[in-house]
Amino acid sequence: MESEVLVKARAAKAGAQELALVGTDMKNKALAYLADELERQAAYIIEANHLDIAAARNNGMSEAMLDRLKLTEQRIHDMAVGVRQVIELSDPVGRCLAEWDRPNGLHICKVTVPLGVIAIIYESRPNVTVDAAALCIKSGNACVLRGGSEAIHSNTALVAVIKEALKAAGLNPDVVGLLENTDRALVKELLTLRQYIDLAIPRGGAGLIRMVVETATVPCVETGSGVCHVYVDKDADLDMAVRIIENAKVSRPSTCNAMETLLVHESVLAPLMKKLVPVMKQDCVEMRGDDLARSVDSAVLAAEEADWETEYNALVMSIRTVSSLDEALEHIRRYSTHHSEAIVTDNPETAEAFLRSVDSAAVYVNASTRFTDGFEFGFGAEIGISTQKLHVRGPMGLEALVSYKYVVRGQGQIR
Repeated sequence: MESEVLVKARAAKAGAQELALVGTDMKNKALAYLADELERQAAYIIEANHLDIAAARNNGMSEAMLDRLKLTEQRIHDMAVGVRQVIELSDPVGRCLAEWDRPNGLHICKVTVPLGVIAIIYESRPNVTVDAAALCIKSGNACVLRGGSEAIHSNTALVAVIKEALKAAGLNPDVVGLLENTDRALVKELLTLRQYIDLAIPRGGAGLIRMVVETATVPCVETGSGVCHVYVDKDADLDMAVRIIENAKVSRPSTCNAMETLLVHESVLAPLMKKLVPVMKQDCVEMRGDDLARSVDSAVLAAEEADWETEYNALVMSIRTVSSLDEALEHIRRYSTHHSEAIVTDNPETAEAFLRSVDSAAVYVNASTRFTDGFEFGFGAEIGISTQKLHVRGPMGLEALVSYKYVVRGQGQIR
């Protein structure tokens, strides 16, 4: 008997071959149905999500991770908004990126094409199900989804809605598949089906990403765990710094673009901490710092070496004091996961030096790291945030989900 993985991967491959030939209007029609159905069936989706929330709470899941799992009417509405934004985006398929004529009369055009079948392995956040499906449909790709066991009821309900929308638009519902068996052994099988899977994308914590990268025999994109930094320079507006730090740490601490480590120039440490500590206390953030930070305020606990390399995904932050921009850059080079880093400064030369020197997917001046997001970048949605350099980097929208081929037209030329 064939495994669920093989059955769904084979069906997705056949669906991908059909979808690659579908025009923009039909793909947009399916997405419009999907956006409407998400809102119409919000109660059904939330009921399924309640089963996951109850099970996760019984299993001792942290509040920050429960927040990632939870669906509300507003969050479902936001999913629908994201889908409608994808409709408004240009179809990335079939564009001529470059064309030229050769001396022998051949006309060559470099044309974008779908990747094929994308396996997406992710944890906790059921909104990924909709984001991934919408982006894959618009870019002409099929997808096989494997969400975490903690979100199985939510994901099953969402995929049922997606398939309804595909059928209503006259498209093959197999272009979006979900592995409903949460046995981890099936993930390893999925990641080695080279004849059916064209790309694997993991979304989750460092352990998941490492497992996918080490297991996959299909090409994969390493989406990043986020040990993100904010550096407050000696020339910073401290009130602005506090607003940025609070947003980067508190707005959604469970996300990969949340700040984990605050770097502070020693000359502004005391005045910054005077403004910052009351805000962090009010937000229930645990602060762990070096000796200088602790000497300024007793509310700061002692940081250990492991803190500098930890993605907390919680209301915890580490604080390190530095004597210069160079020392801040050295810390980032050593501990960064190459996701997102920010500097707060009013000195344009320092800002430019930071931008040039930091080797991360997104680098900010006077803005929160929380903006590293496909929706915020204007991509409509994202399928992940790549921290590698090939073939994509940063938030992955439609443009990241196509390859290209060379279309060559001749009049009988031979070589």
